[in-house]
Amino acid sequence: MSDLYTRRALFDDEHEAFRLSVRQFLSREVNDHIEEWDEAGDIPREIWTRAGAPGFLGLPVPEDLGGSGVEDYRFRLAMIEESARVGATSLAAGFSTHADITLPYLIDLTTPEQAKRWLPKMATGEFIGAIAMTEPGAGSDLQGIRTTARRDGDDWILTGSKTFISNGINADVVVVVARTNSAPDAGSKAFSLFAVETGTPGFTRGRRLKKVGLRAQDTAELSFDDVRLGPDALLGQEGHGLYALMSHLPLERISIAATACAGARAALTWTIDYIQQRKAFGKPIAEFQNTQFAIAEMVTELEVTQAYVDDAVLRLNRRELTAVDAAKAKWWASEMHKRIVDRCVQLFGGYGYVLEYPIARAYADTRITTIFGGTTEIMKMIIARDILQVR
Repeated sequence: MSDLYTRRALFDDEHEAFRLSVRQFLSREVNDHIEEWDEAGDIPREIWTRAGAPGFLGLPVPEDLGGSGVEDYRFRLAMIEESARVGATSLAAGFSTHADITLPYLIDLTTPEQAKRWLPKMATGEFIGAIAMTEPGAGSDLQGIRTTARRDGDDWILTGSKTFISNGINADVVVVVARTNSAPDAGSKAFSLFAVETGTPGFTRGRRLKKVGLRAQDTAELSFDDVRLGPDALLGQEGHGLYALMSHLPLERISIAATACAGARAALTWTIDYIQQRKAFGKPIAEFQNTQFAIAEMVTELEVTQAYVDDAVLRLNRRELTAVDAAKAKWWASEMHKRIVDRCVQLFGGYGYVLEYPIARAYADTRITTIFGGTTEIMKMIIARDILQVR
């Protein structure tokens, strides 16, 4: 086994103890089922409650609501890295959508009554969370959202459709982004957020999307056909949806950057082990200069990227990470991840294209990281606009 998992200064003993408990959970409940879940295109619901029992899903949820009350993202980072190490990418993607994307909105924006309604069940895994931003005609353009919510007395009537929704099939509560003000001058105050529960009349799920990678992680189309929501479905203030999105996107993008670094580390570890055993022309592949150069380049690229992401995690913990710096981490780390996995497949040769090898599954799973959470091109626009001060 290579030494790419030597302890980093970022973590202390408490983080490492948590990492060990995650590793034991994965060994007990997950490792032997990864291929089975990929073939089935689904992950059993009981895995969520089993992960919730030791507190893996409710880390940031306040203790009085059934969580751990832990805001230190290094614990989530350790969990992401351990999942990548064993190739449990579909499960990790579902957990990240739940814990890194959906939960923060509910923790920050809910009233005490709303919090008691959803957070305890999300901490235990009894409820699965999702967020519905992307629409068929809008993609990464939040300003292009057409789903609307209009007032009807004290209620809201939600109408529209969403696509590419992670956890969309199994989600019990979905945070929906909708336009609540269609006035031309509404600007950033045009959008609001709503929590929609499974079973609400008019809320339906379309087909489960068949993806190239992350095959076990459910992704769906969602439809809202004049869904009547009570006033308690509104999250935060009316018209503050875009602000809430902007304030939470740094965490989502660091989650993707962390996942990218973890995936690249896992791929490199598998590859280093493989090239030391596999022989060509009578000697291990690792003895060829081309192989050595490739490994040196990839390890350096990973470690330089990891240093930036680790620093971003610390800034996130201090609430100092800007959306622009998170965008830098997201696009760079995800593109690095894609490059490294591709080169690792090449070093595996034909075996790198066989799905019984985790590197082959990683090749398919990796491609989405430069797309979801905002494409690389969108990230570059965010950075450039900040530097050049243009719209």
